[in-house]
Amino acid sequence: MRTPGADGTVRAARRTGVKDADGMAVASFVLGLLGLLVLNLFLGPIAIVLASVALWRGTARRGRAFLGLGLGIADLVVLVAFMQVDNTVSWSF
Repeated sequence: MRTPGADGTVRAARRTGVKDADGMAVASFVLGLLGLLVLNLFLGPIAIVLASVALWRGTARRGRAFLGLGLGIADLVVLVAFMQVDNTVSWSF
């Protein structure tokens, strides 16, 4: 049998986990969007990982997590496309 304090603690921990997942979803979206412009070699994979963890933890912001996942993948696609054109790992305008 659970005590009232323990039950409240369990509920508080669950809310904190969901808020953390929501923050990860937003961070993945922002990093994925920023990665299209700069540092896509680093920001793309970070956006993919954050979005995946947010979805795994059950975020309430699933749309932002999926956008972050898509933008992270797009970062890597853009990097590969520019690498094919310039024959280098870095690209510039």
